[in-house]
Amino acid sequence: MLSKLLYKEFKLALHPAAVLFLLLSSMMLIPNYPMYVLFFYNTLGIFFICLSGRENHDFAYSLSLPIRKRDAVRARIVFAVILQLAQCVLAVGFMFARRALGLGANEAGMDPNVAFFGLSFIMLAVFNYVFFTGYFSQPDKVGRVFARASIVTFVYIGIAEACTFAVPFFRDVLDTPDPENMGTKCIILAIGAVIYGLTSYVVYRISAKKFEALDM
Repeated sequence: MLSKLLYKEFKLALHPAAVLFLLLSSMMLIPNYPMYVLFFYNTLGIFFICLSGRENHDFAYSLSLPIRKRDAVRARIVFAVILQLAQCVLAVGFMFARRALGLGANEAGMDPNVAFFGLSFIMLAVFNYVFFTGYFSQPDKVGRVFARASIVTFVYIGIAEACTFAVPFFRDVLDTPDPENMGTKCIILAIGAVIYGLTSYVVYRISAKKFEALDM
């Protein structure tokens, strides 16, 4: 069932902007740029998917199929996770390209390294929680929900970048070129990945419960 619903998501729900934003992983090549922003564009692509779904009555179509409401929720969240992981994979490729080009340290914030991806996973987890739990309780208010999720996301970005300059652990251990302090950075990556995975499951459970309570 999930595979068929994901096929429907890719064929009918995928917005062209979401694909374009995947290519913005190339922002890794911009010298002295706040790298967390490239993942914000991914969240913007997810917003466009949900917004166009509202305009095209996507849920009305999905619920006309022989599926449960929670199946539609699971498909949309798994679809978003796939897009986010694809962004990460592309960003890793551009991170290595950045090193090959010898672009050096990022003076504007966190260096693109192993720890950066762990912290980015946490950022995406925060966005997913705020956005999807709000979206599936008010699908017609997707713009308002995205605005709220964006504010929380940029607060996270601001705090994370501030820590890069002000907190010794971030400045001297995490914000260093690989392979320096690789053990600690791998721990941060693992923690971020676990938080992202657990949050995705929690988001699905809460969102499914809220969506099932809606009178569509």
